[in-house]
Amino acid sequence: MFYSDDIIEEVRMKNDIVDVISGYVRLQKKGSSYFGLCPFHNEKSPSFSVSPGKQMYYCFGCGAGGNVFTFIMEYENFTFIEAVKYLAERAGVKLPEGEYSKEQRAAADLKTVLLEVNKKAASYYYYQLKQESGRQAYEYLKNRELSDETIKSFGLGYSSKYSDSLYRYLKGKGYSDAILKESGLFSADERYGMHDKFWNRVMFPIMDVNNRVIGFGGRVMGDAKPKYLNSPETKIFDKSRNLYGLNIARKSRKNYLIVCEGYMDVISMHQAGFTNAVASLGTALTSGHASLMSRYTKEVLLTYDSDEAGQKAALRGIPILREAGIKPRVVNLAPYKDPDEFIKAEGQEAFEKRLSEAMNYFLFEVQVMERQYNLADPEDKTEFYRAIAKKLLEFPEELERNNYMESISRKYQIRYEDLRRMVNNLALSGTGISAKPKAPAKERKREKKEDGRDASQKLMLTWLTSYPKMFDTIEGYIGPDDFTTPLFHQVAELLFEQHEQGEVNPAKLLNRFTDSEEQKEVTSLFHATLHLENDQERRRALRETVCRMKRDSIAHQSQSLAPTDIAGLQRLVEAKKHLEEIESGKVTLHISFD
Repeated sequence: MFYSDDIIEEVRMKNDIVDVISGYVRLQKKGSSYFGLCPFHNEKSPSFSVSPGKQMYYCFGCGAGGNVFTFIMEYENFTFIEAVKYLAERAGVKLPEGEYSKEQRAAADLKTVLLEVNKKAASYYYYQLKQESGRQAYEYLKNRELSDETIKSFGLGYSSKYSDSLYRYLKGKGYSDAILKESGLFSADERYGMHDKFWNRVMFPIMDVNNRVIGFGGRVMGDAKPKYLNSPETKIFDKSRNLYGLNIARKSRKNYLIVCEGYMDVISMHQAGFTNAVASLGTALTSGHASLMSRYTKEVLLTYDSDEAGQKAALRGIPILREAGIKPRVVNLAPYKDPDEFIKAEGQEAFEKRLSEAMNYFLFEVQVMERQYNLADPEDKTEFYRAIAKKLLEFPEELERNNYMESISRKYQIRYEDLRRMVNNLALSGTGISAKPKAPAKERKREKKEDGRDASQKLMLTWLTSYPKMFDTIEGYIGPDDFTTPLFHQVAELLFEQHEQGEVNPAKLLNRFTDSEEQKEVTSLFHATLHLENDQERRRALRETVCRMKRDSIAHQSQSLAPTDIAGLQRLVEAKKHLEEIESGKVTLHISFD
């Protein structure tokens, strides 16, 4: 952590979480909290809660949660330090300089410097495109029917035929070889030393969602291989978590994104008015891409090339998108190879029509599968229907499955009742159903025990942050050591420390965790839910939770206790005594949940 705890807490306190999140999400007050549609997954009913009291947010749908730093990190794709700087500037807090060592400053600033280098490289490439030496590249783009406005909008450029052109330019700006090597823009070997990775190529700057240049793609001028070359992964560039054009597409008014294969497809679609087009960066669609898109849309139209490779890419992408909660549809581009070729030949309106006719993903999968069978052969035809029936079993909801059976029966002239009977027979026999084998009874019992242990500890942490009087109730019975799961134990220690200092502040506690995933996990510990109707049920739940935690704690300590540890044995005896007192009803735990 490069800023003191006091500075970070000052920044957090001066950025009210409701005020900050309201700039991104429409919130409505319900009771003591605010609710809205979660910006991190697609939903129709608001499950995204913002608590002004706790200064935290939590989504009961996808589990996203944290304090104001976490939100900015997740939404803007910032590091913790970047989020601190952003919120400090927003609140007018002056951050101190020189609070960390030279080495720490170098580590903290590396990402900033790499972004700076990439930005200068993009400007240099753009300048070179307009020079005499870049005429061939410029004419290539004009022959692809790109306007000057589009070229400027996407920052397209040219890397010269000289293999040290950019290197000499950036060295003249004072950057060291170590930094230039980290940028991914250069290669180094013993014979030639440092030299440009990209030369004699049309350059496509790759930007993140915040319009920062993080890498490049280059299309060669001539017959050299490879035809397209991308930046390697660096501290600022992860091709599996970034999409070309998303910085513009995220602002589109369309409620879906169009996914295609290449840079030129995206650019030509944007020029034609389809500004919601994106492309993966020289790699197949990944779960990281899908997760990123799920922040901005609930539907994706796949416009991969119409050849066999493109269809395979669509088939690979469909389950990944569905796993992220995105509804995929597939656009038929035939007889053209890709969107760029289609738009040039048929125009904007024809392409819009193809988009509106995009095929349901399941029907597309069945259509591709159909080519494996000879439907003129009765036996092959039966096997095809059986394969469809197996796929229909993938739908757990009967209504959805029935709807697809109706569509399939109409399209392939199979009686609905016959198809339904085949599906039911397969379901009864277990054919085609991929079921996870049951674990041995002993393992299932252990898993159940572990789940119950974590649930009780999580519930106690929620109560301690929601009802600080709980500390007085459990005093002498439950302490940090009774939280046996490592993360829960760490959080409990921090909470008990806050209580001793006179303030229980979960949002402040989160400042100790700079990783967004850790913050998300810790936040979930403060939002356990237990529906209790009356005081009697609450008292019973409290007693059961304390007893469960105490039993688990005693068992945990017993396993690690050395036979010669007399003091430890005495603590265990005392703990068992307390447990018996609560279980027998000799001790009543009083608490107000108001």
